[in-house]
Amino acid sequence: MIGIVVVSHSAALADAAVALAEEMVHCRGPVIAVAAGAAGGFGTDATVVAAALAKAASPDGVLVLMDLGSAVLSAELALELSPPDHPVRLSPAPLVEGLVAAVVRAAGGADLDTVAGEAEAALLPKASSLRDPTPAAAPSTGPSSAPALDETAHVDAQARLTLPNPLGLHARPAAQVATAVGGLAADVTVEFGGQRADAASSLELLTLGAGQGAEITVTATGPDAERAITAVRDLVLAGFGELG
Repeated sequence: MIGIVVVSHSAALADAAVALAEEMVHCRGPVIAVAAGAAGGFGTDATVVAAALAKAASPDGVLVLMDLGSAVLSAELALELSPPDHPVRLSPAPLVEGLVAAVVRAAGGADLDTVAGEAEAALLPKASSLRDPTPAAAPSTGPSSAPALDETAHVDAQARLTLPNPLGLHARPAAQVATAVGGLAADVTVEFGGQRADAASSLELLTLGAGQGAEITVTATGPDAERAITAVRDLVLAGFGELG
């Protein structure tokens, strides 16, 4: 599993962002190292970043998320001071949204490129929900890694499920689904309202806008297809732990 480093001017901000991200995966995600504050105040320090990079080191690579301008400079200097022997990616993703997205995808076992791409697309659900709809042409929510809709395509397992929890596929349930299927040998998609999302991507699931009472279709192909369907069904039937 990849490691993640958070570089921030504020220790309180970084700690809160990490706590939020870890809540999505119940602390079963990647190692997250924080490099925040300078000399007990606000700012960033390249030596602290270098120590965080060492703590989060993984042969699978390390993703670095940063807040403001000098955080980028400190991260770049840290790499010069202590060149790593594993891949390190400095991400332009938004700190909070990007961290949550990255942690969920990493918890599912995704590689560095996939996790980095997920982090960089982290504003997509918010942008989609705030975009003004136009009757003439509904705006695209952006590219999806899920297969295009094809009624003739072979599937190994499928289920139609109704979401019983108050907010449907909001952030935490989407993270639960993505984490549950991410490490399985199956391609899993969720369809709602004529749109299809990769079930291993919490971001894509959020763009579906599937609320309480929505009927979703979960489709899986691959050796673990039945396990994937069962995992998603169990989460839905349990109301994602939100029914009381």
